[in-house]
Amino acid sequence: MKKYENFCASLSNMKEIYNYKEPYDSVVLTGLVGLYELCFEQSWKMMKEILEVHGYEEGATGSPKIILKTAYKAGMIKDEDLWLRALQERNNVAHSYIRKIAYEIVAQAKENFYDMFCTLKEEIEDHWI
Repeated sequence: MKKYENFCASLSNMKEIYNYKEPYDSVVLTGLVGLYELCFEQSWKMMKEILEVHGYEEGATGSPKIILKTAYKAGMIKDEDLWLRALQERNNVAHSYIRKIAYEIVAQAKENFYDMFCTLKEEIEDHWI
């Protein structure tokens, strides 16, 4: 399953966020935000594909928020609020030229979102593929 493989590759890359400590220069900060954004994008696209394969028609819409809500209802993700926060941070990437916003995205990625993605990977491997 190509989208699963893409997600796993982006998750593997995202682990590198722990190799960097504050203060970040602009190039590193931009790269760390990008690692988070790519992993988030690959995660919801993978969920969409898997939900469609398992007959969840809501997955056909393409909206990340609807995909997350459907994945929660299906039991694919356990913490809907955390995933919706992750979606909000993904939306904030467009404003990551503001250092405060970029730092917050990286902090959340390190503190919450990397583990959230790892939990998703385990769930997918154990119950969905």
